[in-house]
Amino acid sequence: MRATELTLGRSFALAFDDGDDFIKELTGFCAEQRIRQAIVPVFLGGFRWLKLVGADGPLQDPEAPVWDETVLETVEAVGAGTLAWSPDTDSLAPHLHVAVGRKDLRAAGSVSHLLSAEVQFIQEMALQEVIAPSMLRPRCGPHSVPTLTFESSPLMSPPS
Repeated sequence: MRATELTLGRSFALAFDDGDDFIKELTGFCAEQRIRQAIVPVFLGGFRWLKLVGADGPLQDPEAPVWDETVLETVEAVGAGTLAWSPDTDSLAPHLHVAVGRKDLRAAGSVSHLLSAEVQFIQEMALQEVIAPSMLRPRCGPHSVPTLTFESSPLMSPPS
C-alpha cells in the first residue's frame, strides 16, 4: 500500500446537463481550470447510456484485468473516483467507478469502472482539487494497469 497526506485546493460543484458527454465535459472543465489531479467524493444522477468494464461470460483468467466493455442504457448512477495525470499519455486520467441501477429491470444493478457515458436529465458532482503531492497514473505491473502513484514526499509511507 502507498499513502500520503494531501494538500487540497479548490472545491467545485458540477452540474452536467442532459445529453452531455460525461467524461469529455469533466476533462474539459479540468483543462479550463488547470486541474491536473483531484478527488471525486461523489457524483450522482442519470445516464442515457454508459460503457463499463465487464465481460459477457466466464473470465479466462480471473487474476488478469478485464479490458472488455459492456453497454447499459437508461440507468441511475452513484459513483466516486480520482483524477490523476498519466505520464504515458500526457493527459488527465480519470479513474471513476459507478454503481448503477437499470430503470427497465426493477433497478437491477451493476458496479464497475466507468469508461464513457451520456448524461440523461442531470448528473451532479463534487470535485476537490489536489494541490500536492503530484498524483500520477503510470501503467504498472505485469498487466500494465494504470495505477495511482504519488511523487515522493517525506510523509509518504515507504513502498512495501
